[in-house]
Amino acid sequence: MYCQLNYKTKKALKEAIKNGEQVTVFAPGLGTPPENGTCSVEGPHYPKPHSWCASVVLKDSVIVSVR
Repeated sequence: MYCQLNYKTKKALKEAIKNGEQVTVFAPGLGTPPENGTCSVEGPHYPKPHSWCASVVLKDSVIVSVR
């Protein structure tokens, strides 16, 4: 799964969540991501090679924390 915005680093994703941005996830070709719970995301988006991954907690389809 990926973040809706294409964050270049995990640190950038964490900063966005810390600053109150509402970030959602999507899963191309894999169906609908969960609305609540945990899932894994990676980035940056294709065609660039993935250089980071993170476990995120979702609430109402919005990321609320990043590990």
